[in-house]
Amino acid sequence: MPQVADYALVAALGALVGLAELVSRYRDAPAGAVRTTPGVVYVLLNVAASAAALALVRVNSWTFGATGGSLRWTQVAVAGIGAMALFRTSLFTIRAGDRDIGVGPGSFLQIFRDAADRAVDRVRASDRSLRVDNLMTGVDYTKAREGLIPYCLALMQNVPDEDQQKMIHAVELLDNEPVEPGIKTRILGLHLMNVVGGDVLEAAVRALGDELK
Repeated sequence: MPQVADYALVAALGALVGLAELVSRYRDAPAGAVRTTPGVVYVLLNVAASAAALALVRVNSWTFGATGGSLRWTQVAVAGIGAMALFRTSLFTIRAGDRDIGVGPGSFLQIFRDAADRAVDRVRASDRSLRVDNLMTGVDYTKAREGLIPYCLALMQNVPDEDQQKMIHAVELLDNEPVEPGIKTRILGLHLMNVVGGDVLEAAVRALGDELK
């Protein structure tokens, strides 16, 4: 029974690590990313990696410096939280052109991670496109540039300065792009959605109403 409980706990920790990665990557709608099939697969991949890591730790009797009663929980914690880091290590590195490529279990898992990441991104892109089109149609770019950005940021209380500066820089680059104003408006909406989320953007557009038209 202790063995079963250990693997169950490790699996739960691995799932939390996978969920945390998805949430950090898709902050505008983390729940939507987690509910996609690729998102579920990625979480299950983390679960499997954590269970495999615990088995590897136990087979090789790795103690990580722990002794006595703390050994069991140290092994569980390391396997559950550090599994993906463990399996992302490279056994050796080869030079291909101007790139260094790591060879080992890390490169194998990276393929699955990147595939899941792109698949989730594609699923989210469709939803984001439809939502930003509904919200930003008819919105004047200049008015949104001058009013919607500071309004959305003022609504939020904990947006890091770094994220704000990145968005403002992206919008400054957008100002000089030779594209139609309507397209610029939608791209502006996507930049805002990345920082404040779709719900906040929708509330801001509705609150400002005709002042953005």
